[in-house]
Amino acid sequence: MASPFAKRKMTTVLSIDGGGIRGIIPSTLLAFLETKLQELDGPNARIADYFDLIAGTSTGGLIATMLTTPNQQNRPSVAAKDISNFYLEHSPKIFPQHSRFNFLASMGNSIKAAFLGPKYDGKYLRSLTNQLLQDTTLKQTLTNVLIPAFDIKLLQPVIVSTNNVGLAYYGAFPFQFKQESNLYSYIFLLEL
Repeated sequence: MASPFAKRKMTTVLSIDGGGIRGIIPSTLLAFLETKLQELDGPNARIADYFDLIAGTSTGGLIATMLTTPNQQNRPSVAAKDISNFYLEHSPKIFPQHSRFNFLASMGNSIKAAFLGPKYDGKYLRSLTNQLLQDTTLKQTLTNVLIPAFDIKLLQPVIVSTNNVGLAYYGAFPFQFKQESNLYSYIFLLEL
């Protein structure tokens, strides 16, 4: 007897974890995967060609959009191998580190962040994503993208997806985005 799964179309999902500078770990693994896919299918093979949905939280959302943002030929504008270099080059300014030896200042920053907002101000990341993604909208991505985030000010989860362009979910309540909002706006949502 045939398996009930044999008749279903397989859906491929790539989920990329967040974690600030630790985004270098999935970016390194994705570069390796893309290299292997290129060995099988040729030098133009890209991660976005193989997944029906690419999801990522925080820095994983940034990687997801980097992998799926189209260039003028409607191919991924960033190769997976270039994402690790992006983190190596820009992480000191995106994720500034404070002295680990100053325990009291470190604890004070943690308490402040818990009550007053994000750990990093996001200004440098905002300028980088604006350059990288330009005016690309979420509905223009090369495959479906899903970005779960958390609105610190409203203390609500936010889910942004290509399947609900213009609509994000705050908890159980849909929230309307402007249709012309670009990917940069969605990525910055993750860092605020």
